Amino acid sequence: MSQSGAAPLLSLPQAPVPAGGAAEWFEGAGGLRLRAALFPAANPRGSVVLSGGRTEFIEKYLEVIGELVGRGFTVLTHDWRGQGLSGRLLPDRLKGHADGFDDFVTDFGLLLDRFEDRLPGPRIAVSHSMGGCLTAMALARGERRIHGAVFSAPMLGLAAHRQWPTRALVAVMARAGGGQGFALGGAYDPFATTFEADRLTHDRARYDRTRALMLANRDLALGAVTWGWVHSAFQALSWLHTSPAVAQIAMPFTIVGAGQEKLVDNAGQKTIAAAIPGCRYVELAEAFHEILMETDAIREQFWREFDALAVRVAPPG
Repeated sequence: MSQSGAAPLLSLPQAPVPAGGAAEWFEGAGGLRLRAALFPAANPRGSVVLSGGRTEFIEKYLEVIGELVGRGFTVLTHDWRGQGLSGRLLPDRLKGHADGFDDFVTDFGLLLDRFEDRLPGPRIAVSHSMGGCLTAMALARGERRIHGAVFSAPMLGLAAHRQWPTRALVAVMARAGGGQGFALGGAYDPFATTFEADRLTHDRARYDRTRALMLANRDLALGAVTWGWVHSAFQALSWLHTSPAVAQIAMPFTIVGAGQEKLVDNAGQKTIAAAIPGCRYVELAEAFHEILMETDAIREQFWREFDALAVRVAPPG
């Protein structure tokens, strides 16, 4: 199987690919085949590296990509290992697995290696949920090719991580069978979930658009997490909340939290924001977790925060 060359990019009438965009394969840590896509701006003021959250895939963000290109940014986005069309980590494609997050962070660096000469500076990281956790780890570990960051509801804390009995249970289960069994609530069918049950956004049309993409290419879908993934997330959060390296992140930085958050822990976001010099934390009171998939009114608040940071990092003209 080729580790390079053109990769598929799904386009639907309700989710068209922005003009000039194309996907390609690249090689991640351990030789795993990963998918990325580049969307060039005509006269770029800079670039955005867009990293989605767990379960997400490139096509889910085509609207966001178009909005960023319209602001004058070339956009690079990607499928994390184990999701989207990137290589999966277990034979069961629906298991969201990890055996530590180090390979994910290495993949982020390899992504920049591959596209660096096509990414005009300055560069801004826009990262959601798990993508925020992984991007923060990369920045704290010394990644210097990013010059500003705006995070959407980043996974910088989990309520269960604050409970030591849960941490102990997860550590034990992660050692059992390589941690490859479904954790906590067990398996679920991503094709059987509903707008009312998920409560990730108030916007029905954007929710339905994501489902339409998954139904058009069922390989894009991902199910519940394994014990190994939960243990990996707990290890990453422990490191971020104790490492002095976080305080060495030096760039304009904004964390946008969701006031009606049900997945990640806003307290953890505030703690990390306080540790990063000059980081701004703002909470959108009406937003559910998927801020960039929310209603127009909520998304407008996010874009105000992005534009305020972008004008500092990459002024127009």
